[in-house]
Amino acid sequence: MTLEAKKITFWYRGKKKKPVLSNFDLTLSSGERVGLKAPSGRGKTTLCRILAGYERPQKGTVLLDGSPLRKAAGTYRGACPVQMVWQHPETAVDPLLRLGTTLREAGMPDRRLLERLHIEEGWLERFPAELSGGELQRFCLARALRPETKFLLCDEISSMLDLATQAQIWHFLLEEAEARGMGLLIISHDDALLDHLCTRIVAI
Repeated sequence: MTLEAKKITFWYRGKKKKPVLSNFDLTLSSGERVGLKAPSGRGKTTLCRILAGYERPQKGTVLLDGSPLRKAAGTYRGACPVQMVWQHPETAVDPLLRLGTTLREAGMPDRRLLERLHIEEGWLERFPAELSGGELQRFCLARALRPETKFLLCDEISSMLDLATQAQIWHFLLEEAEARGMGLLIISHDDALLDHLCTRIVAI
């Protein structure tokens, strides 16, 4: 399976003369771990949002196995095989919902996944603000790793975490991606991390 960005051009309203992305191509295949590097403000997060379907480019298209992503995602009855994990997990969850409710709405992951991410049963009765940043990021990973997830877009997911938690999360993700044949797109300003994790690195 492949996820492709084809000739993507994107600008934010009022900034048409200076595109964030211009005629950009990217291909991510099943089992690949692609690193994405660029200075801040060069469109890395925007590209992930486009690939995950949160934004539409002014030009270009996103293809999933050769079909436009919106049509392809529709064949999964709304459960898109492209998922994104954000740098700041607190912005990715509803602060007014208990974590168990959020997981059930996304399709509760299997118990094995929760155990491997060290997510305790009691967390599911809590609200997001009651967890630490590392705990909440593990929760967001569990939510994104649905059975139908084929591509995971990781936007600086460990930059705000301590080194021990970073190591735990990446060790888990590499094992999970290999077991599933899942493609990973990894954004980081840490060149050493990208060199260690990725099979290929693309610059914007």
